[in-house]
Amino acid sequence: MKPALSILTKAALFTAFLSVSNSAMAFCGFYVAKADTDLFNSASQVVMVRDQDRTVITMANDFQGDVADFAMVVPVPTFIEREQINVATQGLIDHLDAYTAPRLVEYFDEDPCQQRRMVAESALAMADGNVQLKSTRQDEDLGVTIEAKYTVGEYDILILSAEESSGLIEWLDGNDYKLPEGAEEVVGSYLKQGMRFFVAKVNLEAQQESGYSNLRPLQVAFESPKFMLPIRLGTLNADGQQELFVYALTRSGRVETSNYRTVRMPSNVEIPGFVKNRFADFYRDMFTTQTEKENGKAVFLEYAWDMAWCDPCAADPLSTTQLKNLGAYWLDDGNTGANQNSSRVQQRPQDVFVTRLHLRYDGETFPDDLKFIETGDRTNYQGRYIMRHAWEGEANCAAATDYFKMVEDRNIIAGNHLANLTGWNRQEIASSMGVVEIPEQKWWKRLWK
Repeated sequence: MKPALSILTKAALFTAFLSVSNSAMAFCGFYVAKADTDLFNSASQVVMVRDQDRTVITMANDFQGDVADFAMVVPVPTFIEREQINVATQGLIDHLDAYTAPRLVEYFDEDPCQQRRMVAESALAMADGNVQLKSTRQDEDLGVTIEAKYTVGEYDILILSAEESSGLIEWLDGNDYKLPEGAEEVVGSYLKQGMRFFVAKVNLEAQQESGYSNLRPLQVAFESPKFMLPIRLGTLNADGQQELFVYALTRSGRVETSNYRTVRMPSNVEIPGFVKNRFADFYRDMFTTQTEKENGKAVFLEYAWDMAWCDPCAADPLSTTQLKNLGAYWLDDGNTGANQNSSRVQQRPQDVFVTRLHLRYDGETFPDDLKFIETGDRTNYQGRYIMRHAWEGEANCAAATDYFKMVEDRNIIAGNHLANLTGWNRQEIASSMGVVEIPEQKWWKRLWK
């Protein structure tokens, strides 16, 4: 049986690196939930560290099945030496995912008669190995050159170049790297750009010796002026749409796509309190609604912030050691980063800006590879959704009447936000909120008051 080709969870990924009320209360509160990648099925994760033409990319694998069936084919812009390849721990990506995830926060109103408010707040394997190969025809007859062979951790890796796409595809097929039907044109376009192919399988003996039951992320470091992510191969045999999360770490600022619209997810909006128990459903449906508004052709910004602090924090910022393990080679070793044993973040500012991008795509909506630019914009942004809980105690004062009227108006606004963001039924929202109805508010009704 030929192995099922995993191109980073069906995605051939590679990069040439990588208004609400009470606005004065923004960026404080009590964090209660986060929208991490576990909310989405078949979600691929790529970490890109980019500095000038220098790139370190970390590719997470969520391959499920017999590891003997694992195979990966990734276009790369330049020749890759053994020392440029590493294996990382999944915990690095999990931490980065948690730190940048959109989050839900809540506020609690105090007694309105008090006239104040309060809120609650990788180990590097060095041994080279020999990769056993087979082929239906001689490599030279197919125009394929094996430029290098490496064993890195639990992976056997080849660096290939080729003269023509048909010969390369025949070679890959003969060596159990089964590409999807229709791949020849896409492969040919990469060859015309002078790109090589990074191919990997699991070395079963090395995998057993490693002691790891799951495949670890692969890392590659290289230099190239290209700042892009080839995703087209993975769309050829995809079973429906795919989710992709890109975490870009730079010294300059926010990263965005240059050939597709980069759109900020709605943020800092108030939503009803019952969403606390349905936050996963809320965020998935909101992402689907926003994607449909863009006709499925946008890349969404979910987070952009200096890697030094956050408020509220879903997780501590990554330490200097963790950031360097991901590729931020320029950091000062003297900056030890966050105290991982403390809930309060105390560290010197990190010279790293992190961008989290999220897209749902297929071959029709994203026919071209992703191309990125560094904008230099260091404006902070995070996907943040707010619940405000009304005072439930006694309130016997003149100010209480105005307060409870304000709460009613606030609830209507929150219900409208929820309906508009997710497409949820208004009557069902009203029922969950314990009110009769959530009347639709037209935007112009909020003018001239």
